[in-house]
Amino acid sequence: MRILFTSDTHGHLNPVNYAKNCPENSGLFCISSQIKKDDDTLIIDGGDSLQGTPLMTYYLEHKDEYNFHPMAEGFNEMGLDYYTFGNHDFNFGYDAIVDYANSMNATLVCANVLDKGGKLDIKKHVIHTMADGTKVGITGAVTGYVNVWEQPANLELLQVLEPMDVLKEEYEYLKDKCDITVCIYHGGFEEDLATGKLLSDTTENQACKMAREFGFDILLTGHQHMPVEGVEIDGTYGVQPPSNATKFCELQVVRGDDGLSISSKLVEVNPVDERLQYIIDEHGFMDDLTDCVEVWLDQPIGSLEKEIAPESKIDAAVNGSKVAAIFNQVQLDFTGADFSCTSLANDPLGLKKEITVRDVLAIYQFANTVEVKQVTKAVIKEALERCAEYFDYDAATNEVKISKVFLEPKVEHYNYDFYAGLEYTFDITRPVGDRVVTLKKLDGTELSDTETYTLSTSNYRATGTGGYECIGNAPLARSYSEEMPDLVIDFIRKNTPVGEIVNSKFKIVY
Repeated sequence: MRILFTSDTHGHLNPVNYAKNCPENSGLFCISSQIKKDDDTLIIDGGDSLQGTPLMTYYLEHKDEYNFHPMAEGFNEMGLDYYTFGNHDFNFGYDAIVDYANSMNATLVCANVLDKGGKLDIKKHVIHTMADGTKVGITGAVTGYVNVWEQPANLELLQVLEPMDVLKEEYEYLKDKCDITVCIYHGGFEEDLATGKLLSDTTENQACKMAREFGFDILLTGHQHMPVEGVEIDGTYGVQPPSNATKFCELQVVRGDDGLSISSKLVEVNPVDERLQYIIDEHGFMDDLTDCVEVWLDQPIGSLEKEIAPESKIDAAVNGSKVAAIFNQVQLDFTGADFSCTSLANDPLGLKKEITVRDVLAIYQFANTVEVKQVTKAVIKEALERCAEYFDYDAATNEVKISKVFLEPKVEHYNYDFYAGLEYTFDITRPVGDRVVTLKKLDGTELSDTETYTLSTSNYRATGTGGYECIGNAPLARSYSEEMPDLVIDFIRKNTPVGEIVNSKFKIVY
């Protein structure tokens, strides 16, 4: 039998790069055009489908105007059989999940999510019988860190349980009833797959632990956006595709006298061809939505006094980011907090002089909201020490590089924070954890050891994710429901033309 597996498609339906306004070899329609389903094939998805492109941002704000769901159309075209939740699928609330699930032809399998609203037909497991009689037991789970990241309002009608206990029960139930057991896990590998080194001691990613403690034949993982063509851990075969529907996993499973033989590969998504064009033409009823998205994206909202060229990751981290300064100023103005911190997406970012909605959504790619935490000097210093860990310094060559801690196994530039309202210095010749050598207010005043301050940040960072437990443990002062892309758009409209913003004094020494 064959399994085709996608995960973390993040709203990529059409072969379009919305930020660059150009074609792109990605998307569910592209994948649909190059796969051929037969009786020996199962097609499975690992979640994180609703967030990530302007198409989905626009659709979710106007979903009552349409009688179809864009991502469901893509998965239905693929012939998807089974899928599970990803953490980002919870970002838009219960009704958005119901809208999505009701539009899907596939079966939703997620053993650790309980539906208190009663509108979702979530299966803890299924036993799928192939044409040759092979029984495939399938269960699924999403990372328990949904409970850490998600806004409580979005989980009022859903309960997310810790996956390990639930999956143990599911495996015990399935193992003697099936020829092959499959777990769809929206979570990743907590160890370096080459060395076995533990990369994190949190429970965000637990695939290696699952492989060792359970006996699933196949573990279909996601969440990390890390291409894993195939790995075997204690008899469990694991895979993971990269994000944004640019590749998918193809597994071949053969049953023999000696057990299962499993092989896999990552398949590149093809460019536009006749089959893809046929699929797009068949979905012409979606043209009104895609046209509205393009009109919305091209709406002018304001300008900068001077264009911001794309900032490389290391240059921005060393010298400061003009884009991050804008984000921080938005948060400071909106919340009135003493200080602000923000991060940037993995790709280099810049802004044209004349700015449209498309430009803002390209540089702020997540539907984050804003929270304000009560912090002390000690908390700020601890958070900055985590930021300072971003740098590796080679004394022999005097070279500054990005630490592997932020690059492996998953690229996490978005876990390096830029601060506003502060004067701070990193001495990266010093050991990690003891690199912050200056910490003052912008006017040069030393921070008090006894005073409490307010720090504005994203709801993502406010949970402590990314190594910032000190922020996560700090008391919440206030939170807001407005999403950052909307706040950035409003800020640009109100302050056009936006001049260069300087709201921090930062340097590194070595």
